[in-house]
Amino acid sequence: MDYSALLAAGEHALSLWPLLSLLAGVTLGLVVGSIPGLNDTITLAVLVPITFAMPSDVAFPLLVGVYCAACFGGSFPAILLKIPGTASSVLTAVDGHAMVKQGLAGRALGIATYSSCFAGTLSALVLVFFAPLLAQYALKFGPAEYFSLCVLGLSTVVGMGSGNVMKCAFSCLLGLLVAMVGLSPESGYPRFTFDNFWLLEGLPLTPILIGLFGLSVVIEMLCRDAGATAEAEVEHRTPIRFRDMLLPWSLVRRLMPTWLSASALGNVIGILPGAGMLVAIYMAYERVRRRFGERCGQGLPEGIAAPEAANNSVVASSMVPLLSLGIPGNSTSALFLGALLIQGLRPGPSLFNDSPDVAWLIVICFVFANLVMFPLGLLLARFVPNLIRAIPQPLLAAAIAGLCFTGAFAIGNSVFGIVVALVFGVVGFVFNRMQVPLSPFILALVLAPVVERAFFQSMALSGGSPLYFVTQPLSAAMLTFTALFLLWPLFKRHFFKSRRPLAAD
Repeated sequence: MDYSALLAAGEHALSLWPLLSLLAGVTLGLVVGSIPGLNDTITLAVLVPITFAMPSDVAFPLLVGVYCAACFGGSFPAILLKIPGTASSVLTAVDGHAMVKQGLAGRALGIATYSSCFAGTLSALVLVFFAPLLAQYALKFGPAEYFSLCVLGLSTVVGMGSGNVMKCAFSCLLGLLVAMVGLSPESGYPRFTFDNFWLLEGLPLTPILIGLFGLSVVIEMLCRDAGATAEAEVEHRTPIRFRDMLLPWSLVRRLMPTWLSASALGNVIGILPGAGMLVAIYMAYERVRRRFGERCGQGLPEGIAAPEAANNSVVASSMVPLLSLGIPGNSTSALFLGALLIQGLRPGPSLFNDSPDVAWLIVICFVFANLVMFPLGLLLARFVPNLIRAIPQPLLAAAIAGLCFTGAFAIGNSVFGIVVALVFGVVGFVFNRMQVPLSPFILALVLAPVVERAFFQSMALSGGSPLYFVTQPLSAAMLTFTALFLLWPLFKRHFFKSRRPLAAD
């Protein structure tokens, strides 16, 4: 690993403008995450077009700060109001709000802060050491290996879909279909263009993301029952003192095994393309539930520590496949792909060789963002909850919609971007109502061009023989893992069905 480049990036990140940008991103992320209905994905979708006019050493620290902090900021309303600020805070609300009812609001926020920062820092260190190492080996990848890797990434989405395998598969196939719109890269033949000039170049990625994650939330906010939301917001207004958020050493020692196990789980899940943050937090919380049983849900500290450590450990580790292979780990890191492309950079194995200053700056900013998040999180935990209650939902929805339309238009200075964002805003709203996951759709949309290009290149190299994919050792290994991911739901269903009669006996 090039430690000189890492040290140079660290020194540059501590200079005035990158540091101010990082602090602004962390602060914005904490505030945005604590507002129910907003999250890191929406915020990044709005900010990515704005970064076009920024220098890269200002744009990326801002985006990194928002990404790291918004995930943690969602724990504020989850604990205090039992309204998850982000989807990753759903399980934090269970034990966190139970502690609030016991008069331990400060202790609950302190546990969330310590857990998030500890796991986030570990995840950032994983990014520091694994991203360049993986990129170094990825330089040896040929078309067959890239094809198999992308197929493996798509299979993890379907194979880890738990009870929503069919919904995950539908979302993935729809993403592949949308990615085919435009001219074929091999033959130049128009596909699904319907003689429309605007569709010849395909559908732009960033307006799609803005619609799916920004405008869909606006529609959801407009359809929400305002009376129920207001009633939930005034349920508890427990005063929060700074000293209550500082954890005693005995509690830190007690929570350390939970932090380590949840962080390890989150890092593994984060590196897998498309597995998603929710998979990590549910698996981490399930481990705690099996250990403590009925004590879960009654204000158990481990019930807060496990999901908060798991979701924050996914954040930086999800950037490992993006920076080293050019494959986003989840929907939010896919927005970083758009930001890199806007800045004229190409994520993948060559990023650390062609643009080492930017690549290492992004990596080191994840470390600094988690370190900065600790004091800022403790400080803002006293003031942000009041801000949550102060913003009217209609005003917030109008502001988000305005920013989304501006961002969609700015991508190509065209109304077509706004139309695309509106269409996919409705699609995202329908997906949310039908509980269809968006991650498979986004991953398929991003990977489809890579899969197509790698497939045709492999066919050209092999003379049209599909055996080429299994004669290459690395490609064959990844295809084997693909088969395991796809067959796992069927095996699990058959295994539990065969055990049920035995348990009844």
